[in-house]
Amino acid sequence: MTGWYYTQPMTQANPSNRLSSSRLGLSRWAGPPLILVTDEGRLPDPLAAAAALPPGSGVLLRHYGDPARVARAAALAALCRRRRLTLIVAADWRLAARLGAAGLHLPEGLARHGVLAPALGWLRRRRVLLTIAAHSPGALGRAAELGADAALVSPIFPSRSHPGAPVVGPVRLGLWKRLARQPLIALGGVTAATAGRLPRGTVAGLAAIDGLVPAERSRS
Repeated sequence: MTGWYYTQPMTQANPSNRLSSSRLGLSRWAGPPLILVTDEGRLPDPLAAAAALPPGSGVLLRHYGDPARVARAAALAALCRRRRLTLIVAADWRLAARLGAAGLHLPEGLARHGVLAPALGWLRRRRVLLTIAAHSPGALGRAAELGADAALVSPIFPSRSHPGAPVVGPVRLGLWKRLARQPLIALGGVTAATAGRLPRGTVAGLAAIDGLVPAERSRS
């Protein structure tokens, strides 16, 4: 595997609310067990949050609607190199290739209906990570068809990203785990408190926006 690839145990960037991959009984996958997910609305500038992550963490760059996405991505890529973080770029394989990112993330709709041949060709040539968003068992099947390294299942718990939306929950997540042919990463409302409700071994990673932001920034 090329790119920024580390599998050290890690803890949450927020010192008042730490997550430990070993304590939570996470299974394994080829990527990082803890991932900061960027969001232009709730985390406009992800650099400070990414800088607070310990080496071995991951950063999933979304910022889909950010007009400065390319420049922000370049700054984030440089930080990830310095901090030994795994950078995964969402939706845009060309940007991922330009940055030398360690992986590509496909939203569920793009995984189902997008023109994927160029992206998949780049993934095979560079042997980088592929993650796919999954909001249903059908999406897990599509992730398996595309040979995804992991599926980001969401929302596991109520979250500010999708207020009032139905959640997967720990019980249903356990059922989906039996159907999945790839490791699962939990996203949506994931904090130290809620992550402890996940059955041990159900997920290989935890992903969050607010849950990984340093306490003083999350209150702003």
